[in-house]
Amino acid sequence: MARYHVKGKPRLDRLGELKQRLDSGEVSLMQPFGRALEYSLRNAKMTEAGGAAVWEEEDYCSPPLAQERAAVLNRYFESIETRRVERGEGWNEVSKLPSLWTLLAKETTAST
Repeated sequence: MARYHVKGKPRLDRLGELKQRLDSGEVSLMQPFGRALEYSLRNAKMTEAGGAAVWEEEDYCSPPLAQERAAVLNRYFESIETRRVERGEGWNEVSKLPSLWTLLAKETTAST
């Protein structure tokens, strides 16, 4: 199984919808990748500059994340990039960054 560091620009107007899909369990039920994708997205981080979301994802597809992109990622992220990493390396790189979901909370607060 391959591991990838994933980077993509979140579509801010759709993050709430993605959070609802994660919270409802819809994403985790997707076969064969749902549980891994849900874990990765729940733990995704935001870069300090550039407003990109980053996370580590396991995948078996070529090209990387083909099924995940078609089912979920392309709706919620733009300019998705992947880089092959060792298990845990991607998470170590982003461990000190703020959560992607902090951004959603800020957006929600700003709109009320």
